[in-house]
Amino acid sequence: MALSPQDREAERHRIARMVLDLVKQRGTEIPYQTAVAESGLTRARFEQLFEDYDDLFDAIAQIWLRRHIEVMEEVLGADLPPPRKMYEFFRRRFVISRERFRDDPEYFTIVCEMGAANFEKVRSYVDLADHYLCELIVQAQADGYFAGLSIDEALSLINQMVSPYTLPESLIYLGEKLTEDKLARIVDTVFIGLSGETGGAARGVNALRVAG
Repeated sequence: MALSPQDREAERHRIARMVLDLVKQRGTEIPYQTAVAESGLTRARFEQLFEDYDDLFDAIAQIWLRRHIEVMEEVLGADLPPPRKMYEFFRRRFVISRERFRDDPEYFTIVCEMGAANFEKVRSYVDLADHYLCELIVQAQADGYFAGLSIDEALSLINQMVSPYTLPESLIYLGEKLTEDKLARIVDTVFIGLSGETGGAARGVNALRVAG
């Protein structure tokens, strides 16, 4: 019997949640065949829900990243000055990852490894975060920040400056060295100095001679 769209989505969520729980229990990525066996469904029924491992992984990623997406959208809709808004855009996601890391470092590490091994499958989520950051950059430019920089230039520079706070695996290597206070200082520096105009931070870098 065919499932209604609502029932199908609920069942996909249940299975994806089950697989994440198995990852935590067993300390390893769960293959498609194992997910089928553990689901309690026939293979035919399982394949109605998930065509292949890519489809299953996407459902898993949706669960893991849902809260990150929610907080980005919350910040975009908030009435805050551009510097504070951008700080919250990065801080709230960082706090989610830090809490997960502190709660279970081994599980967190395995999920990070899964994401790295299946990066092409999570690229759309990275692109979504960049899209939202571009919206914040446009709002900031309307208030006079990032003068002389294109949106793409500002996006690239900001991403590189804050990457330890957006790449979850940074917590594995840097741990407690990553703090909200340091992030606030980085965002302050971005807004104070990042500019494409003469004398600005971005132009200052261009004055350096790169060793051959």
